[in-house]
Amino acid sequence: MGTGTGTTEMGTEPAGVGMEPAGTEPAREAEEPPGSPALPAEPPQAGPPGAGPPGEAGRQRQRQRELGRRGAGAGQGPGGRAARGRARRAPGRRGGEEPGVTVDSSKAKTSLEALKISLRQLRWKEFPFGRRLPCDIYWHGVSFHDNNIFSGQVNKFPGMMETVRKITLSRAMRTMQDLFPLEYNFYPRSWILPEELPLFVAEVRVLRASDPSWQPTFIVKPDGGCQGDGIYLVKDPRDGRLAGSGHGRPAVVQEYICKPLLMDKLKFDIRLYVLLKSLEPLEIYIAKDGLSRFCTEPYQEPTLKNLHQVFMHLTNYSLNIHSENFIHSDSVNTGSKRTFSSILCRLSSRGADVKKLWSDIISLVIKTIIALTPELKVYYQSDIPAGKPGPTCFQILGFDILLMKNLKPMLLEVNANPSMRIEHEQELSPGVFGNVPSPVDEEVKVAVIRDTLRLVDPQKKKRKDAQCPSLERVPEPSESPLGAGPDAARDAEAALPSLCLKQVFPKYAKQFSHLRLVDRVAKLFIRFLGVKGTTKLGPTGFRTFVRNCKLSNSNFSMAAVDILYIDITRRWNSMGIDHKEPGNTGMCLQAFVEAFFCLAQKKYKSLPLHEQVASLLEFCECHLAALDERRLLWGWGALPARGAAPQPGCAAPTEPQGHQAGRL
Repeated sequence: MGTGTGTTEMGTEPAGVGMEPAGTEPAREAEEPPGSPALPAEPPQAGPPGAGPPGEAGRQRQRQRELGRRGAGAGQGPGGRAARGRARRAPGRRGGEEPGVTVDSSKAKTSLEALKISLRQLRWKEFPFGRRLPCDIYWHGVSFHDNNIFSGQVNKFPGMMETVRKITLSRAMRTMQDLFPLEYNFYPRSWILPEELPLFVAEVRVLRASDPSWQPTFIVKPDGGCQGDGIYLVKDPRDGRLAGSGHGRPAVVQEYICKPLLMDKLKFDIRLYVLLKSLEPLEIYIAKDGLSRFCTEPYQEPTLKNLHQVFMHLTNYSLNIHSENFIHSDSVNTGSKRTFSSILCRLSSRGADVKKLWSDIISLVIKTIIALTPELKVYYQSDIPAGKPGPTCFQILGFDILLMKNLKPMLLEVNANPSMRIEHEQELSPGVFGNVPSPVDEEVKVAVIRDTLRLVDPQKKKRKDAQCPSLERVPEPSESPLGAGPDAARDAEAALPSLCLKQVFPKYAKQFSHLRLVDRVAKLFIRFLGVKGTTKLGPTGFRTFVRNCKLSNSNFSMAAVDILYIDITRRWNSMGIDHKEPGNTGMCLQAFVEAFFCLAQKKYKSLPLHEQVASLLEFCECHLAALDERRLLWGWGALPARGAAPQPGCAAPTEPQGHQAGRL
């Protein structure tokens, strides 16, 4: 495993992303924590704390606080019923007043409490039991397929859970490592079990023979595992448990990072929150703070004697919370779970280059999402075909990152459903357990959810257009209840702290545009799927792709095309780990990518792989652009005469006519 950064250097640019040096940021965060209430402060009241304030305005404020304590928002009690009634009547309003943003939280599950706090701060309307009329935003706790939704926005992408599974992620990263080995050296060497067990044993034998001092450790992760379930460490590739993976569930085996950065002699990882706001165009935001999860036993490099000590080697919160050494802390700087900004502050005090660290992390995130988006786009067109009614999607992802001793970030995995709980279970008395608030979780997670909602706010543009600077004001406490319309939402927005989510793409798009080759291959794949709603390419579609792109010739006949299709498709379908349409035996996207690489290597033999693929893409995109133009002219009745000269540049394109149009 290389120790160099291998990332696209962005110099000091990330400072403009809002990722300030950690030496100064924690102080500001301490004064204005992301999770703190952002509603206007109420004036001091006379009398004992439990007494209600005098007057109708005081009684209204008391009702608001009572609703907040019950977690009912605008969906329960008399006020909730009135709000629901107003919402149902909203389409027929005659005053020109726009209703507030509506959020369906009925399927929010474990993120519900953080979502409720965020909605109260934004003064948006929550519907905890759903709503007959469509809502602006649907907040789901698990997956996109919780309900049939035909409008609005959903906080999940279809297929995201399958795309970030350990095996699918490893395959996507390996494809990018084949194309750009130096750019993608932040992901550990990985093999897929059981199909690649012989390859794993053989490669380790060769590596050990070339470097006898190399004494690796490997970590085995079940494909569908979560919260540390089923993870174990091995030293010997011939360990019997690896061979047994074929009888159980598929898994990924990776080279274990033996020299991590330690803090207080403990190993830790980083949970960083990333917002994928849009697929087309691609928009990525990164939270400027995250969580650091610590092991609960001092770290030692793995040996045969300590391989089984999970509290030393595995940073999973769900495992370490059961350790007697786990520390629940009210401070963001101490305990077994801390803010990432507190770690950056300590690193900065030691003289570490925190700006470069942020630059490397931003690069890692962008490159990982570039590797994942081709598969996501195939799922997206299957569930939400173009031209049919459907919602738009966004999603918060959890990136688990480990820092090596030299401060190089390494990607461990991507979580489609990162925990957004802001409380933890604790023993309140002997044998009695209960949920207690977690200040560290609340500070980070509420800010992420709240600012995600601010970024996807469907009425933001309307309010901005209608807003007059002279009318900006802070609402009085006695004014309308929470979520009472656009004025309240606008005032709440003005009272909130600056966004904790900073855009990194398309802000840095130019520096990563050369990596989006597989994106363009996926566009070809989707074009030739034929029947919309499917995710696999049939033999007719593959032949049409080859024919339309003019890839067959005397050296590569259509019979050879059929053999290539059958061989690759049969091998991929025999793996039995395809989560898409298990009954369909067609060619999945990853199999098509492999076939495309084979065609590129046949046509451009003397070039490196990424140049072979780029050249074949330009060749295909040029011919398809010419074909589309001919079809358009045919529709206009202006088709050139038979035998007319072909479009120039298609045989050996330099900058083909359809090049830009072919990009995603």
